[in-house]
Amino acid sequence: MKKLLLVMSLVCLSTVAYSQEKEGKDKDVEVPSVVEKAFMKAYPNTKAKWEKEDGKYEAGFKYKGEEMSILYNANGVWEEKETEIKVAQLPTMALSYVSKKQLGKIKEASKITKADGSVIYEAEVASGDVLFDAKGNFMKLQKD
Repeated sequence: MKKLLLVMSLVCLSTVAYSQEKEGKDKDVEVPSVVEKAFMKAYPNTKAKWEKEDGKYEAGFKYKGEEMSILYNANGVWEEKETEIKVAQLPTMALSYVSKKQLGKIKEASKITKADGSVIYEAEVASGDVLFDAKGNFMKLQKD
């Protein structure tokens, strides 16, 4: 009887441990086929890591040597595209702003193109993401 109790306890513990391990991993995002088709049409033969963000679908991927992400709505229409750039490629006014406000070192920079063609720039600093318009004028600081 003691052996049976011991075996059952071990089985229960291993089941609990396994289920907790699975819960900690990222769950696959179910991407609507219309969104996948739009992505594949724009970026053929490209693998993406998908995330769901406020009811929209974001594909993170590397394309022609550039780190990118693109945000689609549920109808497969892209809303914005983000491309990683070198810090030195930020507008001069943006670099100057970060320096004058003593926001620290810029960890990453990106160019964000909206569906309407407008462009904004993002500089990641310790306190969050600093957004600038196309000319480098400060827009806002998004705290992490």
